[in-house]
Amino acid sequence: MFEKMSMPMLFLVFVLAAAAVWFAGIRLSGATDILDRRLKLGQALAGLILLAVATNLPEIAITFSAALQHALGLAIGNILGGIALQTIVLVVLDALGLGRRAPLTSEARSLNLVLEAGLVVAVLMAVVMGAQLPKSAGWGRLEPGALLVALLWVLGLWLMARAKALPWQPQGPPPTRFPAVQQAREQQQAREQHTSTAHAALVFTGAAVVTLVAGMVLAGSSDALARHLHLSGALFGATVLAAATSLPELSTGLAAVRLGDEALAISDIFGGNAFLPVLFLLASLVSGQPVLPQLQRSDLYLTALGALLTTAYLYGLVFRSRRQWWLLGLDSWAALILYLLGLVGLWLLSR
Repeated sequence: MFEKMSMPMLFLVFVLAAAAVWFAGIRLSGATDILDRRLKLGQALAGLILLAVATNLPEIAITFSAALQHALGLAIGNILGGIALQTIVLVVLDALGLGRRAPLTSEARSLNLVLEAGLVVAVLMAVVMGAQLPKSAGWGRLEPGALLVALLWVLGLWLMARAKALPWQPQGPPPTRFPAVQQAREQQQAREQHTSTAHAALVFTGAAVVTLVAGMVLAGSSDALARHLHLSGALFGATVLAAATSLPELSTGLAAVRLGDEALAISDIFGGNAFLPVLFLLASLVSGQPVLPQLQRSDLYLTALGALLTTAYLYGLVFRSRRQWWLLGLDSWAALILYLLGLVGLWLLSR
């Protein structure tokens, strides 16, 4: 269907699908906040399990579709490029969400966020290890590298569920409750009182379905656009497609920060980035061939860049510095500079 469309029509379909993903992300954020309170999951854990997986439904659809068509370059580029780009969403949340009021990480007080950042680095290192193995190392449709990534993700969830029992106490200045944020939270809580748990679950499910369908449309239109523009699937997936599929994280993050849920916003990014490499197992099972051994130099480069950007915010969460330059905290500046330098390196690799 998409191959028969003209270039302007493909671009329109791509933009409409991206808009659907954006607005569905806003609904996902509100529904997740209600489910978080009613089910008592905790902001960070809710972001990791509910919001992170739901906002990555476009990537799930793209990976499944690309694996069926054996267009693994598009799936690989979208997963690894998406991790780096979604981390930069934290820079946007720092600037637009809190602005001059405070750095984003200085307002988040959760040990789970530090553990999530460590989990992101762990699964990315497992990706690098799996990429070094020969294709013959697999067992049928299972490859050891992708299986290790999935096991590390499950282990990380289990450890974070046990983190409440750790002898650790947050210190330093408490989060600032700004008047505008407090007013927005009170309005949100007033609306929540008239929303049942069942209705919130229904809204969450509906928004997730919209995100999934829009993701499938993004996958099809992106592949056709890449052909029209004569770009490789890996390059298009790591840039334009990764930016489009990062819209749910941006919309849900802005909504969460404006309600004072900084931990939920950051957890959505880290939780999604930890979950994305698990999709390599899905791609391997669907395509019937090992995926990680097919990673190119640029893919490994993006993997390392994602780990580097995550480390910048990991240190920010530990130090919780309240210093700002213009609208950004020191960790956001570090991540932004590292990302821009990373893009220069990616351009040099593609020459």
